[in-house]
Amino acid sequence: MALPQLNTPSYEMEVPSTGETVKYRPFLIKEQKVLMIAQETGKEGDMARAMCDIIKSCTDGEIKDPQKLPTFDIEYMFLQLRAKSTGAEVELQITCPDDGETKVPVTVNLEEVKVQKDDEHSTEIMITDTIGLKMKYPSMIDISKYQVNKTKTVDLTFGVIKDCLESIFDEEQVYEDMGKKELDEFIESMNTEQFGKIQKFFDTMPKVKHTIKVKNPKTEVESDVVIEGMQNFLG
Repeated sequence: MALPQLNTPSYEMEVPSTGETVKYRPFLIKEQKVLMIAQETGKEGDMARAMCDIIKSCTDGEIKDPQKLPTFDIEYMFLQLRAKSTGAEVELQITCPDDGETKVPVTVNLEEVKVQKDDEHSTEIMITDTIGLKMKYPSMIDISKYQVNKTKTVDLTFGVIKDCLESIFDEEQVYEDMGKKELDEFIESMNTEQFGKIQKFFDTMPKVKHTIKVKNPKTEVESDVVIEGMQNFLG
């Protein structure tokens, strides 16, 4: 005899990078198990894959390739799933910035957390008057592959830049088919000002962050604290 079916509620959320609206359900015990196994390994690559698998499952495949989405999409969507699955409110221990040591408990509602966008940010970077770059955002898998291999910071920086460089263009044409050697030579031929423009792209790209007020019970000083990055929202 077949067992009764359990009904699961459905919600909608917007994918930050595209503005597309997708339906989703809270994650179930089977997805919770996947997440717990990934957390137990302590490996960021395992956690990234688990989050992508859960998002794909909980959106009924509407998000077909979550591993290709920007990191801020994954972080935002996972926090929304977490809010509907195990509760929207999380309690965090925040260090008061005025003395750098006093910790206070703060409750954050994950449903109020948004992807913040910088007005000066652009995916097109003009490094000279006539030469520009078209950039894409790093995906969770882009980042995790370097972490899995314990890549040195300098190699991580240049690796992510090359992964995110979609094309180079000038007044005459767009260059999309770029060999590794010529791309390395192109990047290494930049001066510090030009390279700084690429760094600005990553510094100003959309981020999951939330500003809260904390009051130091010792000094009575009230400060604004910015929480940024998914892990910091989960404590």
